[in-house]
Amino acid sequence: MDNYDNAIFAGGCFWCLDEIFSYTNGVVETKVGYTGGYLDNPSYEKVCFGHTGHYEAVKVMFDKNQISYERLLEVFWKNIDPTNRDGQFCDMGKQYETAIFCLNDKQRLLAQKSKERLEESKIFKNKIVTKILDADKFYEAENYHQDYYKKCPINYSEYKKFSGRKAFEKQTWPLNSCFRLFPEKQEYWVGYKKPETETLKRILTPQQFYVMYKNATEKAFDNEYADNKEDGIYVDRISGEPLFCSMDKFDSNTGWPSFTQPLERENIVELADFSYSMERVEVRSRYADSHLGHLFKNEPTSTGLRYCINSASLRFIKKDSLVSCGYGYYLNLFP
Repeated sequence: MDNYDNAIFAGGCFWCLDEIFSYTNGVVETKVGYTGGYLDNPSYEKVCFGHTGHYEAVKVMFDKNQISYERLLEVFWKNIDPTNRDGQFCDMGKQYETAIFCLNDKQRLLAQKSKERLEESKIFKNKIVTKILDADKFYEAENYHQDYYKKCPINYSEYKKFSGRKAFEKQTWPLNSCFRLFPEKQEYWVGYKKPETETLKRILTPQQFYVMYKNATEKAFDNEYADNKEDGIYVDRISGEPLFCSMDKFDSNTGWPSFTQPLERENIVELADFSYSMERVEVRSRYADSHLGHLFKNEPTSTGLRYCINSASLRFIKKDSLVSCGYGYYLNLFP
């Protein structure tokens, strides 16, 4: 099908990447196998000795209408240790090294940019050594390796637990939960799904949940960002999609953060709102579907617009934190 595409990643034991990508929304099929070596039709026994030059890898077929290559790259980076040049966790050897195998020029450019952004973020203190290579012939592994996490769940669970992979992920990414790889690209957001209600209630305060998903309004002059004058951008508190910039923020004397225009207009949805016997324009974020506030027109501003937004729906990323959070693209907005 025209909307299907493939990607190939090597990230240590292929059982683990197989599970991760299989559970990723928009992924149609995964196959584990061997690539990047010099021996035709390699077997697991030959590859596992590390003498064939092959990597253990996973081939991912994905629906471009449901997920983008950009988001697949983020899934990959968040599930490996990109600083280990000798393998992954308890698995050492050439076959367990990490690499992105690019099938075309677009994938290569995106993979290279993703690596650069991860390096710039300084999330990892050591040098990122994951290779970016042109795709080579991919040989599917033996049948008993396909969907191993399903066929042998107990053995797989024990392996993953004691390999050190799970502990590494928990130590690294909760501390960097605001990081986004390509937040400025619309393709990056394809297929984003907001968390389930119970998850939202767990990660949001009662007021934040009430404002964002019950269309409430927080108190004027008694909210987080009404008086914020620092340089930076405002993103959706849940998804991280860029919404507004401090350069467009002004004091409207209303008690809520006010902006003359959006940072990324595509991320803003405007809806008619007839609640409370009024006729207004509600503003929501496109991908997280969060209630943000309201848009007022014919205002005495440079654009004639006033986006009146609830602080509870926003997360502010300071100018000095833009690169570390993956939003370095927006640095050029500031003097």
